[in-house]
Amino acid sequence: MADQFSENIGITKSITAVLHIAMSLILFFWIQKNKLGEKYGFCRLSIPAKRFLFYIPLIIIASTAFWGGIKLQYDILESLFYFISMLCVGFLEEVIFRGLLFRAMEKDNLKSAIIVSALTFGLGHIVNLFNGSGKDLISSMIQIVFAVLVGFVLVIIFYHGKSIVPCILFHSANNALKVFSANGMSNPLTERVINLVLIIAVLGGYLFYLVKEFGNGNSLDANN
Repeated sequence: MADQFSENIGITKSITAVLHIAMSLILFFWIQKNKLGEKYGFCRLSIPAKRFLFYIPLIIIASTAFWGGIKLQYDILESLFYFISMLCVGFLEEVIFRGLLFRAMEKDNLKSAIIVSALTFGLGHIVNLFNGSGKDLISSMIQIVFAVLVGFVLVIIFYHGKSIVPCILFHSANNALKVFSANGMSNPLTERVINLVLIIAVLGGYLFYLVKEFGNGNSLDANN
């Protein structure tokens, strides 16, 4: 709705950015007021970053925005609104899926919390089929697979590292940098699919490493 209102006034993402800023501030200050910062990961990592390979696979994935070159998708003002909006989306989604949802379920069943956090995050991207983003069925389905893998990777990082900050930084950067990307829906479908498949391969390999590093399927709750 905010995107539609923004289009109606002729400035893409303008209303959306304001809404996302307001939502982010409300959520952040609510967490701080109730002294829930540490519970939801607003703290330092509890283990060295090298255990997560210094997040190099995530950096590679975020850099894919520039694989096809650099080009502003909108004018300067609209690009600024888009950038701010996407930074906030990264914050909001991480706190909701890796923070609120995961923590609420974790105390009852850790494995279920991990699975639900990842799957709901990924399946939520099915909205791209209906929100006018222009994504076709094949691209949307591959993006859902990508988002599910991202969900698993980030929830494992959050659970073992105890900090949501790396998750927010990656998610926000991965979203926001696309405003500078020359890749777009105008690119051939084959090219877009190949890029997504390569990204999924990197994510899949990283997920395999994290599971091996921090425990197998029988000991995901092992805090190594």
